[in-house]
Amino acid sequence: MVRSLTEAELIAAGEALGRGLEPGALLTLEGELGAGKTTFAQAVSRGLGVREPATSPTYALVHRYAGRRGPVFHLDCYRLRSPDEAADLDWQGLLAEGDAVIVEWPERAGAWLPPPSHRLRLTHLPDPDRRGLEVLG
Repeated sequence: MVRSLTEAELIAAGEALGRGLEPGALLTLEGELGAGKTTFAQAVSRGLGVREPATSPTYALVHRYAGRRGPVFHLDCYRLRSPDEAADLDWQGLLAEGDAVIVEWPERAGAWLPPPSHRLRLTHLPDPDRRGLEVLG
């Protein structure tokens, strides 16, 4: 089921999800460019206790933030040219060390990406002031 949310509602949902995430969670965010993945990832990070502004790691690929219970890792796989480039990421290390790992564009990591504990999709809706949020698993 796709929930239609304003930006404020999307942010509130992300913060609530972050507050409730179990330690070691792997959250994936799917969706087209501009669908709200980074906005949602920033909100989840705040819910996990990250105090600094979480920025898109598109060029760095991975950003690490201090969260309430431990590090929060934010990955953006958009720039991966092939899934094999994701092999260089220490997925098990990130999951073992991190309180949470948030991944945008997870499909670009292919089989290297471990199974997520939470899989979400953000979508554009006909109303440009709203975004769709769907829980996929």
